[in-house]
Amino acid sequence: MLIGVGIVNRDYQYKLTIGSHVVHEEIKTMQIVYETMYILRPDLTDEQVEQAIAKYENLLREHGADNFQIQNRGKRRLAYEINRQRDGIYIQMNYTGPGNVIAIMERSMRLSEEVIRYLTIKQEVKEVQAQATIPAA
Repeated sequence: MLIGVGIVNRDYQYKLTIGSHVVHEEIKTMQIVYETMYILRPDLTDEQVEQAIAKYENLLREHGADNFQIQNRGKRRLAYEINRQRDGIYIQMNYTGPGNVIAIMERSMRLSEEVIRYLTIKQEVKEVQAQATIPAA
């Protein structure tokens, strides 16, 4: 009788096998907090901006992201000219999800003509630890 345990992938996949039979299989993907800031062309209408925001939010949701916080930072002057644009509409998205959603979203942004810049960072989440209080005697 051969017992095997294997962990595959960094997102975590666990398999317990006895012989050639899989006894228990568990797949978990790590949920990481991300922040994506992207800049849209300044000539887009409010409706087009809302459509672009919904497009990227839905794309991320389809691939397992959740806990969205989206902020439209408005039209601002760029520090330097990008693609002959001096202004841009800044959008900030905070969300959690597996790591593979970033490449999918950034590919879509790269191919889009409405996005002139984007940047995604992984945010550090500090765990809050409860401290025990000792009552005064």
